[in-house]
Amino acid sequence: MADSFLDLGEPPQPAKPEAYRVLARKYRPQNFAELIGQDAMVTTLGNAIRRGRLAHAFLLTGVRGVGKTSTARLIAKALNCIGPDGEGGPTIDPCGVCEPCRAIAEGRHIDVIEIDAASNNGVDNVREMTEAVRYSAVSARYKMYIIDEVHMMSKPAFNALLKTLEEPPPHVKFLLATTEVDKVPVTVLSRCQRFDLRRIGSDKLAAHFAFVVEAEGVEAEPEALALIARAAEGSARDGLSILDQAIAHADIDGGAVRADKVREMLGLSDRGAIRDLLGLVLDGNGLGALAALRSQYDLGVDPQSILRSLLEAVHAITLAKLGTPADVSQSAEERAAIARWAAALSHASLHRLWQLLLRGHDEVARAALPIEACEMALLRVIHASTLPDPADLARQLARGDTGASPGPAPAAQPVSQARQPDQPTAASGSSLPESFDAMLALLDKANEMGLAERLRLTARVVRYAPPEIELSATKPMPADLTRDLADALKRLTKANWRISVSDAPGAPTMREAEARARAEELERVKQAPIVKAALAAFPDAEIIDWNLTERSGT
Repeated sequence: MADSFLDLGEPPQPAKPEAYRVLARKYRPQNFAELIGQDAMVTTLGNAIRRGRLAHAFLLTGVRGVGKTSTARLIAKALNCIGPDGEGGPTIDPCGVCEPCRAIAEGRHIDVIEIDAASNNGVDNVREMTEAVRYSAVSARYKMYIIDEVHMMSKPAFNALLKTLEEPPPHVKFLLATTEVDKVPVTVLSRCQRFDLRRIGSDKLAAHFAFVVEAEGVEAEPEALALIARAAEGSARDGLSILDQAIAHADIDGGAVRADKVREMLGLSDRGAIRDLLGLVLDGNGLGALAALRSQYDLGVDPQSILRSLLEAVHAITLAKLGTPADVSQSAEERAAIARWAAALSHASLHRLWQLLLRGHDEVARAALPIEACEMALLRVIHASTLPDPADLARQLARGDTGASPGPAPAAQPVSQARQPDQPTAASGSSLPESFDAMLALLDKANEMGLAERLRLTARVVRYAPPEIELSATKPMPADLTRDLADALKRLTKANWRISVSDAPGAPTMREAEARARAEELERVKQAPIVKAALAAFPDAEIIDWNLTERSGT
């Protein structure tokens, strides 16, 4: 009977599982050492804290996910940390264990007020804040106002904040964060100490993601992490969100985060497939290129993404041709292919390829039929790749080389019959100017002074062999200069002139030669004894003009 009155209490309850936190929140930096990619800002803040030169307002700007709000919270920690023993002062290395540090990290500190300017952007919201600013902090050293996305505030709200922002009470600090600093009024910018947070490099992001997957007990291929880092575009938060998704996308039974799964998840084209496609394009294989493109499209890859990957490949080849170090995220096969193409392609070909692909990328972005537009863009690139380089073609034409295969020598013909219509010809009895100076004089005489003056200013002659003129491209020339010159000379001499442009340095322009000659003449004038004596007597004197005449006996 006694046992019936025994109270055993509530039965044991199973422990509630801890709510899952996404990686972007779980691995938010808790001290400045964990803030990646912002070393310059951390150094500046550390020096300011150690020297006691703290601004009353900070403006943190940068693209999404680089750590603006996290940095604002870290500054709040650094300025309010009291150390484990409760006797510490402001420090660039907050302890993380004292009550202010823990309360700020958990978002519950009464003196650290976070305001979302997107939903509190009116003048009444600012007035409430400026009224509260007058009261001292309850328990912290400084009362901190973190205003996120401050560019969303209205103009009257900004105006209401100006006076308080310029001369706040000594116990108040303002921390403003924004992704669009150009929308913040200059009057606000001038009252803040500004820090521009940089995009985080892909290599640093990949290393950070490697640390995260190791801490999470997940296996991941380095190439997969490199793909995620590249897709993050400098944003740690975006990258961690993608990594979270990639871990969920991996096989449940201990599956690793693999590069092919990441490509499938992000809709990225395989880099090996892109190399194969680029090789087919450069080889002029239209059918093969279209088949490779359709294969990628059938796998779910966006046509615009394919062209973007081709642009990245061309950019990598151009950098390799310039001799820049290889990207560490590239595989050995990719580096070998890039080196091979860099050796085979000229700078002009690479620039032309870039322009054609960029034009195709923009067309696909606007097209009603993206895959068809992508196919036409690739065919245009293939057609252009089979054409000779314009500079080489001009040199071939100048030499009279038509590119035809050699054959038996033709029978001797009269000159008038053997001459091709597009060869330069001189009319019977006409004489061609023997020198470039004579040609300019001919243009002056024919009232073509404007054309002659443009030539004197910009033309650097490489070769003058009438009816052929080769000019240097090292000095910028008007785009229509060669055409106008050829037309004018044909009209004046009744001959077809070839005006070509090359990369050779050429002789100085007429005006450059005249300026050099006049400078040399001025030096000779200064060496004359009487001029030397005059300049010595009047040190501030300046020679404006002179006239050299020869006298008998001198």
